[in-house]
Order: sequence, then C-alpha cells, then structure tokens
Amino acid sequence: MESILDFGLNDLVLICLIFIWTGFVRSGLGFGGGALGLPLMLFIYHDPVFWLPIIGFQLLFFSSLTLRTKMNDVDWKFLLQSYLFILPAAFIGIFGLLTLPNNLLIIFIYGVTLFYALMWLFNKSIHSNKSWLDKLLLVFGGYVAGTSLTGAPLMVTVFMRNVSKMQLRNTLFALWFTLVIIKMLTFAAVGVELHFFSALLLLPVSAIGHIAGLKTHEFILKNDLLFKRLIGLFLTVISITGLLTVIL
Repeated sequence: MESILDFGLNDLVLICLIFIWTGFVRSGLGFGGGALGLPLMLFIYHDPVFWLPIIGFQLLFFSSLTLRTKMNDVDWKFLLQSYLFILPAAFIGIFGLLTLPNNLLIIFIYGVTLFYALMWLFNKSIHSNKSWLDKLLLVFGGYVAGTSLTGAPLMVTVFMRNVSKMQLRNTLFALWFTLVIIKMLTFAAVGVELHFFSALLLLPVSAIGHIAGLKTHEFILKNDLLFKRLIGLFLTVISITGLLTVIL
C-alpha cells in the first residue's frame, strides 16, 4: 500500500474516524492514542509498519503544539532518569518490529491491547511500590513502545507515582516525542517508507479529535473509571476478534 489514497471510499471514512478517535484519546488522556488506535487500523490493513510512521508523524506534530509553551511544566529530572531503562528496551523493540513476521507482530499487538482492555474493563491496575518493579515496567513498556507504540499504559503507571499531576501530561508528551523521534530516524535509516503525505492528509482529521480531547480533558479525568471501562469493553471485543482473525 503506497498511501491512504489507495484505499476505497468506505475504508477512507473508517480511517478518518479512527484518526479522530486517536487524536481525542491522545489529548484527552495524555496517552493511549497509538494503543487505542492501532488495533482498529489493523482491521483495515494488516501491516503495522504501514501505520506506525503515520501515527508517529501525528504524535510529533501534536506533541510539539502542546510542548512548545509547556517545556517548564515537564519533570525533566524523572524523565531523564527513566530514559536509562526505556530507551535501550525501545531500541530492541524497534529491531523486533523490523524483523519479526507480520502475523506475529499483529498477535503481539492484539495481545497487549487485550491485556490493557481487561485491566480497564474490570477496574484493575498495576501498582508499583518498589524501585525494581518501576524499572521492570519502564523496560517492558519501552520494549512494547518500540515494537508498536502501545507501551504507554505500562509506563504511565510509573510516571503517575513519580510525577506531579500538574506535570504528568506534559512529561508524557515529552517522552512520546523522544520515542517517536528514535523510531522515525530508525525507519528512515533502514529505508522504511515514512508515508509523510498520508500523515499530512490526515492532520486536519486528527486535529478534530485533538481539539475535542483538549476541551474534554478535565471531564474525562473526573469520569476516568467509566471512560476506561467503556474503552475496555470496546477493546476487548476488538482484540479478541483481531486475534481470531489472524489465528484462524
């Protein structure tokens, strides 16, 4: 697939709706755009390497908009400390993305998404009270982010405990920006098509979701449990369906 313009009209409409959704989640929660959008995109076209550069460009653009006046609201001390565990694992994850069989990647993505979905559906969370567990979550989250940009919920658990609520969203945006830059530079170095034109065409669509997420951010935080349970139910159905499609 060369660009999104190669899709049929029905698929294009679905793609636009998905990117509105990812923009909404990314700005509304501060994380999860890739984790909650990529599983849906794979129903339309079963190639993570096609979608990830497009998601990456979108994340870089909107993260830059958010961070350009918020650099002082980033917890740089904890972010730099976390890089020691996240970045090496992310490089290993990127290597896996470029070398693992496509079906195995898709199973991995749906499997990770199903794990998140069940946690949110049943209101369970990963509690980290020890330094070694924090490091383990950062390493595994970095690996998942490197493989598929869906490692956010694992790393957020650690950041929520160590970063103030006022700085959390901007610190996470700075983290996503770093991880995506590394992934995109790696893609470019090994000759992966970056689909810049497709990402550019989808920017206005994602902007709709981004603005909606910014306006409803406080409301989402106040209704966090209900919002996550609804997403959990939706993603459980999507992930199980996706896994069955690939396995069967």
